[in-house]
Amino acid sequence: MLIHCTKKLLDELEIKPIQDTVEQPLYSWHANLIMINRRKIVVLCNDKNRYVIVLHGLKTKDFKNLKGLIIQAIRETLLDESIKVEIIEEFIKRSPEVIFSRTKDKSLVAKMNKACDNVQFYIENLIMGTVIQTGISMKASDYFFRDGESSYSHPNEVMYKDLEPFLNEPIVGSIVKSIFSCKVVKMKITLELEDYDVWRRVIVPYSITFTELHDIMQILFHWQDYHLHDFYIMDGKKQIVNLVYDDESLEYADERIESILEDGIKLSEYVPKYKRMQYNYDFGDDWTHYIEVEEIIDDYPQKYSICLEWHGNAPPEDVGGESGFDEFLNAISDPKHPEYKDMMDWGNMQKYRDFDIEETNRRLKFYKKYR
Repeated sequence: MLIHCTKKLLDELEIKPIQDTVEQPLYSWHANLIMINRRKIVVLCNDKNRYVIVLHGLKTKDFKNLKGLIIQAIRETLLDESIKVEIIEEFIKRSPEVIFSRTKDKSLVAKMNKACDNVQFYIENLIMGTVIQTGISMKASDYFFRDGESSYSHPNEVMYKDLEPFLNEPIVGSIVKSIFSCKVVKMKITLELEDYDVWRRVIVPYSITFTELHDIMQILFHWQDYHLHDFYIMDGKKQIVNLVYDDESLEYADERIESILEDGIKLSEYVPKYKRMQYNYDFGDDWTHYIEVEEIIDDYPQKYSICLEWHGNAPPEDVGGESGFDEFLNAISDPKHPEYKDMMDWGNMQKYRDFDIEETNRRLKFYKKYR
């Protein structure tokens, strides 16, 4: 792979760059050395698709092994993208030697500089003590850029397209094969209501955090994220771990149950050992959801959450619990009800609407881009 280095990075490497080397854009990257919080960071931007790779906190020994680190970072980041192993290895195999040269294309340098700006935008996502930053690499690669006068693209999606030719048999019969191989959890989520049957059956990536699961729950039940939430890990009907949203919530936690911050905690840390969880949202209206793990699927062809089945509309925000939901439904179901117009207007303001599985799945697929 050809790495076009800025003068700053070449000075740090203390090497003489190769001259006039030609490489296909997919196997060519522009790279810069930046400083954030007095730590040295190398940012690579792919010449073909603007995909970003980030190496953080580099020391002298790391710069001496930069060739190996670059290959490993590409491998680990694409693995975290749920790209199939054989596709990643074929991509690396086609251009295994890392060669350093000078930057020489102003347009590509500008794109690399924009990638560096995006990395600084996501600086809070850096994991200290780790050189290969797959998380921030994926976030920076998900940042849209202008592709023509009226359209926009995301580097990660362009990279996915660029990797599709590496599929041995992209179409088998009538089935289109995917570059992704994602471990997922199939679960049924039921909103606990006495007089209504409201549930969703969904597939979520095994590697998501509980913070991401909270975002998914908000979409599935049309909540608006106005209120606090927490999770309980359950052993049967017994609550054994309480995952809370912030430090203040820890002060009110039940001392009989282990309580920890949900930030950074992954679903995979508790599943499949524990197959039941509880999600609480809005401690005023007190909406309780029970999550039942039904199946672990090792090779799913998509890397985002998908709602498979559903039943019932969830209540709107701030309706006043189940009794308030009763009153709301009674009012909007009868045009002659004295509060019909007021409740219809209020429901619209609260974005209450019938569940639409196609719209929900669009939101589940793309929600990270617009958070």
